[in-house]
Amino acid sequence: MGAGNLTLIWKGDSLEMIDQRKLPFTQEYVICKDANSTAQAIQDMVIRGAPAIGVAAAYGVLLAAKRYEGDSKDEFLSLVREGVYVLSKSRPTAVNLFWALDRMEKLVDENIAQSIDSIKQILEKEAKKIEQEDISINKAIGQHGREALSKLGKPKLSILTHCNAGALATAGYGTALGVIRSLHEADMIEKVLVDETRPYLQGARLTAWELYQDGIPHWVITDNMAAYFMSRGQVDAVVVGADRVAKNGDSANKIGTLGLSVLAHYYNLPFFIAAPLSTVDFSIEEGSQIPIEQRDEEEVRTVLGTRIIPGYIQVKNPSFDVTSHQNITGIITEKGTVYPPYEKNIANLG
Repeated sequence: MGAGNLTLIWKGDSLEMIDQRKLPFTQEYVICKDANSTAQAIQDMVIRGAPAIGVAAAYGVLLAAKRYEGDSKDEFLSLVREGVYVLSKSRPTAVNLFWALDRMEKLVDENIAQSIDSIKQILEKEAKKIEQEDISINKAIGQHGREALSKLGKPKLSILTHCNAGALATAGYGTALGVIRSLHEADMIEKVLVDETRPYLQGARLTAWELYQDGIPHWVITDNMAAYFMSRGQVDAVVVGADRVAKNGDSANKIGTLGLSVLAHYYNLPFFIAAPLSTVDFSIEEGSQIPIEQRDEEEVRTVLGTRIIPGYIQVKNPSFDVTSHQNITGIITEKGTVYPPYEKNIANLG
């Protein structure tokens, strides 16, 4: 699975996405034929993971353009911009969504004098380019991550990861799982400890499924077991993805990541973020400015459709938390691993 792409498939007039809500028990695809259905798929977490959301959004803009069959340039441009707006409202935290939308919209503006058919062709070429770039970026992240973790001086490593930052969260290969795949290819993985990642169970359902597909040794653990394994010397490093990174290195990732960083700091374990440079939001100074998505309370009240908390009991469901740059050993990007001071060194890479 590391080399292939099951996450999303462009069909020329539609976008097929594997329904990640049904994995690992069922492999079904959702077909999106316009910007609205693409935005709905992103919002409903048919597809998730910041890079994958960005690629899907680019194709969503393309679908908005392809839907138009008239000859009015004004109507065409209005439909495309409406698609961009709808997609921008799908999920607030993942910066790759807005990065991809801005890139597609800018391309429309730059080619506004072209014919409608030409603009459609330009947008299709760009969406495909964004997808292929993401795969190449992830493989570079994997290589740089392997180099960074090799410095720990152990022939084989036990890595703890949280949520899913693999092929399912990207156009292919993965960011945090890209690092793990690269280590595995070099025979440097002892085992991977996979947090379940409540409440949506991306670790138990998706990351473990990917690791199983690739034959990478792993254990699934509940989120509250991490300290136990760290305290017994059974974790060598923590590697996770990110949905948005501030200028100072503060990083938003799936809820529970902050707690892992605190534990890693306590047990003196390296804690790495693996993310493309497109995930860095240079307009945000520090993590408190990152918007945190609040999701449906039913995700907490139920597990795989089974209710475990009655409706009369109040719950909260923040989807992300922000890890301070002070707890991050390094940020692994496609251009190399960045170490503190992050604000200076990230800017140098970008």
